[in-house]
Amino acid sequence: MEGQPDRIRVAVVGAGWVGAHRHLPTLRADKRFRLVGVVDRHADRAAAAAEKFGLPQTATATALRDVAWIGDVDAITIATSPDAHARLMAEARDLGLHVLTEKPFTLDIADATPAAAPSDKVIAVMHNFQFARSAERLWRDIAGGRLGEIRSVSAVQLSNKARRLPDWYEELPLGLFFDESPHLLYLLRRVVPDATLRDVTVVRGRDGRQTPQLVWASYSGEGDRAVPVTLSMNFEASVSEWHLAVHGERAVGIVDLFRDIYLRIPNDRSHTTSTVLRTTTAATLGHLAGYGSSGVLHLAGRLRYGVDGVVGRFADAIAAGRDPEYCGRSDALAVRLMQQQIIEAGGRNP
Repeated sequence: MEGQPDRIRVAVVGAGWVGAHRHLPTLRADKRFRLVGVVDRHADRAAAAAEKFGLPQTATATALRDVAWIGDVDAITIATSPDAHARLMAEARDLGLHVLTEKPFTLDIADATPAAAPSDKVIAVMHNFQFARSAERLWRDIAGGRLGEIRSVSAVQLSNKARRLPDWYEELPLGLFFDESPHLLYLLRRVVPDATLRDVTVVRGRDGRQTPQLVWASYSGEGDRAVPVTLSMNFEASVSEWHLAVHGERAVGIVDLFRDIYLRIPNDRSHTTSTVLRTTTAATLGHLAGYGSSGVLHLAGRLRYGVDGVVGRFADAIAAGRDPEYCGRSDALAVRLMQQQIIEAGGRNP
């Protein structure tokens, strides 16, 4: 219609689980985008995604220059395995395309700085959990002072080896750590932007896998009132849980990432029977209420875990001509460098 801005023509590169279940449905739901097509190295996957989402174009290719209709798009999203991210971003830069890429930003640390170099096109990274409904409530509580002065922050991941995982993760540095740690690192960085690495422990597993049994890292900010930060990732757990906890003097804010639930637990002071009951009630009712609302969205296939937040900011950034806040190229580079610090420190301290 006349007077309406042109929709952003976008293609999704990678039609695996992430492309088909996160990128494509979220882009289709955002009316600022027009899905042009999908690219995958497997013809059957590209065809299946095109049929499911009603896309006019498909391509079986590993390079953008081999996609006959690439000139019909303004932007791409990258949903491939990490080894292809840097190359596809470089090709997109040459073609003058905006890019939203999955994390991790680049496989090789040497590619990270060139990939984040300034350009007149937007670069965004899928740092999505910080835009989930649960995380947004945490940010509001922090900004509103409802947690009080922040005393410490902790991120914990428990991972069951039997859960659904990509088939390529064991080829990565420290295996599954490399693929999944960006989520916890960008959340920690969001709370404590000046966090500096202090110590790392990597415990190797007994099965000889690239993925270790445990990665533990400690950080702190700068100055007299520095906030201590801890990261703990257990890849041989019997349950799968991802939690971020911000410990304030007035309350603790906890984000359950897998369930998209936020809890604010008040200070229990002298830890008497009444305050223990209050803590139990707050945690129980808050979890049930959160699970009810998130569960409905999950059953309806509309629980996006913040992917819609990144996609929306990607559209806003293209319109504004600048990278999005918290998920732009500088954020992607910073988180990739945080990863590399742990990988290198873990190599010296296996």
